[in-house]
Amino acid sequence: MASILPASNKSMRSDRDTYVGKRFVHVKNPYLDSMDEDILYHLDLGTKTHDLPAMFGDVKFVCVGGSSNRMKAFALFMQKELSLEENGEDIQDICAGTDRYCMYKIGPVLSISHGMGIPSISIMLHELIKLLHHAQCCDVTIIRIGTSGGIGITPGSVVITDKAVDSFFKPQFQQIILDKIVTRSTELDKELAEELFNCSKGIPNCPARIGHTMCTYDFYEGQGRLDGALCSFSREKKVDYLKRAYKAGVRNIEMESTVFAAMCRLCGLKAAVVCVTLLDRLECDQINLPPDVLADYQQRPQLLISKFIKQQLGLRDQTS
Repeated sequence: MASILPASNKSMRSDRDTYVGKRFVHVKNPYLDSMDEDILYHLDLGTKTHDLPAMFGDVKFVCVGGSSNRMKAFALFMQKELSLEENGEDIQDICAGTDRYCMYKIGPVLSISHGMGIPSISIMLHELIKLLHHAQCCDVTIIRIGTSGGIGITPGSVVITDKAVDSFFKPQFQQIILDKIVTRSTELDKELAEELFNCSKGIPNCPARIGHTMCTYDFYEGQGRLDGALCSFSREKKVDYLKRAYKAGVRNIEMESTVFAAMCRLCGLKAAVVCVTLLDRLECDQINLPPDVLADYQQRPQLLISKFIKQQLGLRDQTS
């Protein structure tokens, strides 16, 4: 790891008196305070090797997404939107020492990739939340931006999640911990969802709606696709399942929202999920969009989040 600091016997417990009246990041682990050092292995960061409060203490917005390339593109976009282009140099990947995730900081905005699926985003979130805690960040808003499959809506629509539901359409995340099934709520911040929806109204060619997002453990059979290496159901059963999902309020499907919502809620983070739909799963299973259309769709959540962040910072928006 880079940026080696002198060893210190000081406890990692932060002085929270500074944050009275503010919303700070909780960690729900009593063992962390007894650790002399916390190594955030998959982020290539640590409490002894890096001055985390100096590096990240001013972070107010964290945006996470699956693709490393997309999150770098978002960071470059935010650098331009916030007028923070200093000397034309390329932005630096803070996690360059690992090939698991990428991380870029642009002023008060952190842009991080999380890979694909619940296990990958879960690992990243554990270390990200500890990072925000060690850095003494407060009043942080975290938003997952990404792509998804729509159900009964036009491709290119942006879905702002009000409830993250599992494959049984229940707003919960179930995880096996030791030999027990632990169920956690996936409630997201309703006011934040409404704020984001209102922001979308002034953005041209960015149709948005609020709806449930279904999170699955798999891209193929778990989402009722007929084009995987395995398929154990009929076309009729697939269509029936997706129609029942639509009737239950589900408007899109992805693979990260339940664990994201559950972990953020437990740790006191104001959270939202904003995903564009690339196809209507009632019509087809495969994504076959022209490159220019795909690029346009993928930028829609970025435009929305950029406008929201600039409004929160009191900056003039130029996208509407």
